[in-house]
Amino acid sequence: MKEEKKMNLAIVTIATCLSIGAGIAIAKDAGTTPSITPKAMADALHLVMDSDRAVYTKRIVNRLVKKEKVIKASEHFEDDKALVLPAQMFRFGAEMVAKRAEEKPDVNFSYSLQSLWPINKQNAPKTDVEKEGLKFVAENKGQNYYATEELGGTEYFTAVYADTAVAPVCVSCHNDHKDTPKRDFKMGDVMGGVVIRIPISG
Repeated sequence: MKEEKKMNLAIVTIATCLSIGAGIAIAKDAGTTPSITPKAMADALHLVMDSDRAVYTKRIVNRLVKKEKVIKASEHFEDDKALVLPAQMFRFGAEMVAKRAEEKPDVNFSYSLQSLWPINKQNAPKTDVEKEGLKFVAENKGQNYYATEELGGTEYFTAVYADTAVAPVCVSCHNDHKDTPKRDFKMGDVMGGVVIRIPISG
C-alpha cells in the first residue's frame, strides 16, 4: 500500500512538472512577455515610497524629536546637527533616483512631493494635472488621481497620491513653521501629495 502511494505521488509530481514545462514552452513559442500597466507600476512605486516615508517619520523623527526629545529635526540639519526632515529625505531620494536613472534608459520615471500649501515654494504644483490631482486627493480622502498629460512632446501617465499627517511631528512642524501658508493641520489631514510621472510615448 505504501509503495502504491509513493508511485501515485511520483506520477502526480512528474505530471505537474511536465505541465509547468509545457506552459513555459507555450509562452516562449507565443513570444509573450510579462507586462505591467503604468497604473500598476505607479501604485507599486507609491506603496514603497509611502511605507518608507511613514517608517522614517514615525519610528525615527517622531520618536526622537517628540517622544524622547533627544534631538531635533531641522531643514538646516547640517548646521543644526539635526535630523533631516521627512520631506527633505523624500526629496533627496527622488533626486538620487533621477540621477541614477540617467544611466539606465529602461528605468524611466520621476516622483516628487508637492502641496497646495507648500512651505518651500518650489514644491507647489506647476502643471494643470498636478493642480487638479492635488485638489482631488485633498477633497476625496482615500482616493488617488490618475491622468495623462503631454510635456515637451512626450505623453506621461501621471498619478497623484495623498500625503497625510501620520505623526504629531508632521502637524507641529507645518503649523509652526514661519513660512507656512496653513496653520491648522490635524492628524490624518491631507497635507500634500506624491506625484509619480511615467512616460508612455514619445
